Amino acid sequence: MLLLRQITVELRRQEVQTWKKVIRVISHELNNSLAPVASLAHSGAELIRRGAHEKLPGIFATIEERARHLDGFIRGYAHFAKLPMPRTEPIDWTGFVTRLRSQIPFTVDGELPETHAHFDLAQMEQALINLLKNAHESGSPAREVALRVRQQGGLLRVEVIDRGHGMSEEVLSNALLPFYSTKRSGTGLGLALAREIAEAHGGRISLGNREGGGLAVAMVLPT
Repeated sequence: MLLLRQITVELRRQEVQTWKKVIRVISHELNNSLAPVASLAHSGAELIRRGAHEKLPGIFATIEERARHLDGFIRGYAHFAKLPMPRTEPIDWTGFVTRLRSQIPFTVDGELPETHAHFDLAQMEQALINLLKNAHESGSPAREVALRVRQQGGLLRVEVIDRGHGMSEEVLSNALLPFYSTKRSGTGLGLALAREIAEAHGGRISLGNREGGGLAVAMVLPT
């Protein structure tokens, strides 16, 4: 009973710490958007009072940009919290890669499998877009951001590789945790969502620094 009580207290403590971190992240992001919007609205009112209408389009454009950013932030949290069970279907790799490339640039390292994969198209697309976006933000040359797909022994290995700055040991050990981010405007949900998607498919995700520099993030899924 004593051991069970200690474990329960520790779990509650971790839960409270997680919620505190969530609240800090959300409060920070809300403030980053709402504070400049309030300031711009005040500036716009002053410009209207003075009759200086020529600067208003720039103010409205900035307000719209911050509103879109905040909307995307909230949608990201909602998507993470409401991830549905994957609906797997046969996926042709050539068509899937073409679809991905229409949204974010990358190269393909090696040959794509000729056999169809089986996964949830929308979820895998979202996971890989997140990983590819991270790769582009890593300091890697754009031409070095690549997708590598291997199929062996009943397992499908999908890797996003880059030649960016890589990660320290501390960041590697925390990178897959929800809400953990080293970016000033990061939500800490990109890698965590990719992990949730991989595990929902019965797989796993791993990441490590590459020899020669850069990072490799691998989703390993059953075929």
